[in-house]
Amino acid sequence: MRGRWRAWSWWARGVAIALVVVVAVSLPVIGVVTALLAYNVGEQSEQARTRGKDAVWLGHAWVDGRKADADIEGLVGLLAGTGVRDLYVHTGPLEHDGSLRDELAPRARWFVDAVHARLPGIRVQSWLGDVVAPEFDGLDLESAAARERVVASARRVLDYGFDGVHYDLEPVRSGSRGFLALLDATRIVTSAAQVPLSVSAPVIDPLPGLHSVGVAVADHGKWWSQAYFAEVARRADQVAVMSYDTAMPTRAMYSGYVAQQTELAAEVTPDGVDLLMGAPAFWADDPGHHGSAETVAAAVRGIRLGLTEADVGRVNFGVALYVDFAATQQDWADYRRDWCRQAG
Repeated sequence: MRGRWRAWSWWARGVAIALVVVVAVSLPVIGVVTALLAYNVGEQSEQARTRGKDAVWLGHAWVDGRKADADIEGLVGLLAGTGVRDLYVHTGPLEHDGSLRDELAPRARWFVDAVHARLPGIRVQSWLGDVVAPEFDGLDLESAAARERVVASARRVLDYGFDGVHYDLEPVRSGSRGFLALLDATRIVTSAAQVPLSVSAPVIDPLPGLHSVGVAVADHGKWWSQAYFAEVARRADQVAVMSYDTAMPTRAMYSGYVAQQTELAAEVTPDGVDLLMGAPAFWADDPGHHGSAETVAAAVRGIRLGLTEADVGRVNFGVALYVDFAATQQDWADYRRDWCRQAG
């Protein structure tokens, strides 16, 4: 064989090597694609529908003075007949040291009171977020002093009248002990106030150990291990998975990806904790998010498939729509039709 190889021309050798490389690279890709498409196959149980525990992320305009009473009436109409129970309204961002400036949300109490008056039963949670070290020059969760200031910020928003605290700190790397310590400290505050502690979570490793590869190759902690996801879920009352920005190029692959994520999350989220799967009610077209593929309809299909397979009887489950100011009428219609069984 060695003699035959030496007898080949340099061009023939180059072609042979190229073919080997193509096959070596293509086989894993083909395997991943096949697996995701397989997750997109199956029946969606009629039980895999809203439990009345859905959520919507709301923009900052609701608390900074840009919204008025007429907008509340519009929100009432928008939510009528849906399964939405929680509103995560952007109240921050936190400062990089963990503190919160009061002047960012001068109309917070107005909004909370207006929702309570017009939408009884709806909870208004304060969405507090920031970018996180070491990937960014942001909040250092490994700093005890920074965590203390974040907890103080959580106390402050509860004083505004909010019905809960929703943390969206990105990107928390899988294994972060500081984030777990923050949740433990915040849970003391929210439990005393008898309100939920809610957390936005990234997707779970679709392949074991992928989070480590992401950090090593791109210095980006996009994924959590399933074990770390479980650690977070045990410390919260509600976990909302940001199951979008997946780079999936087609709707079928995206639905399969979301189905897989729903199964992975449901496997390790305690029964008493609300598990919400995110649906992208926004448009973007970049390497990490293909708007034609990542739709609300495709997300809901994946969520229903995953829930059917994993735990169709799970009570504490919902869909979380991101985000109100970018959502279209079609996004809401697809959510109502496919998840709530309501005409759009």
